[in-house]
Amino acid sequence: MSFASEFKQFIAKGNAMDLAVGVIIGAAFSKIVASIVDDLIMPVVGAVFGGFDFSNLFIALGRVPEGVPQTLAEVKKTGVPVLAYGSFLTVLLNFLILALIVFIIVRQINRLKRPATQAPAAPPEDIVLLREIRDALRQK
Repeated sequence: MSFASEFKQFIAKGNAMDLAVGVIIGAAFSKIVASIVDDLIMPVVGAVFGGFDFSNLFIALGRVPEGVPQTLAEVKKTGVPVLAYGSFLTVLLNFLILALIVFIIVRQINRLKRPATQAPAAPPEDIVLLREIRDALRQK
């Protein structure tokens, strides 16, 4: 089988198309989660912890020129390398919320896929007969 025909067969399978749809929806969903974190959660967390903005938390790894405002965007413009741990905290929170939502969705899907609990099957006739004999012997 040639490479091209093998690739064509792979693409034609439903799994590849399902994966593509999942990636596209996941990208759009991650933007929603990022907006929830950036626009709704982080302002509340910032207010609880004294009103500062997590996105501006950084450590400059070089000397910042005098007169430059101490914001992440302005310091990056100067070319000074920075450790932007505030941005990392925001991305980490995005990930945790997204992972929690995916976990809840997968959990619900697995719950729906489980077959309904069935009543136990009746024991075979020979087992029933042996139990009756046992019970009869106990009574004597």
